[in-house]
Amino acid sequence: MTIAEITANPRLVFALLLGASAAILAAAFASQTIAGLEPCVLCLYQRVPYGAVIALSGLGLGLSGLAPPPKGVIVSLAGLCAVAFLVNAGIATFHVGVEQHWWQGSEACGAVGTMARTIEELRAQILAAPVVRCDEVPWSLFAISMAGYNVLASLGLFVASAIAARGMWRAGGDRADA
Repeated sequence: MTIAEITANPRLVFALLLGASAAILAAAFASQTIAGLEPCVLCLYQRVPYGAVIALSGLGLGLSGLAPPPKGVIVSLAGLCAVAFLVNAGIATFHVGVEQHWWQGSEACGAVGTMARTIEELRAQILAAPVVRCDEVPWSLFAISMAGYNVLASLGLFVASAIAARGMWRAGGDRADA
């Protein structure tokens, strides 16, 4: 199958985007539940765009299987998937920078905030501090952390979904039977 043939079939595109996002989330949950790698707050933020893509792709699958919706709806859904992947690549890139100590993470990452003036404030800060720090790499392969692999996956899926949106537009993305 050529890229033009794939992008001319919105049902296939959305099925692939949904499957890829579900597989990545499944791997994240498996690393947490099976391997015991607890996620930091940035790890959790990186899961949100995948959830959004699953919802958008599910909607795209449903619409492309019905009477043809307006061309713009299907193309827009694929475009929104591309945006979600690009946002996720940005979050993951930020996370890699925090892991490599290129810059500081947010306060939610365990960065030290203001100094406590009372015992009660200190206790509240300690209880509110995340258990897992964003600047520590709990797992890596070939010196690339999970956040680093997420940058690569998100950028690849961004390119794929952007190409698909463009291809659907050119092919007449409103045809469910294409």
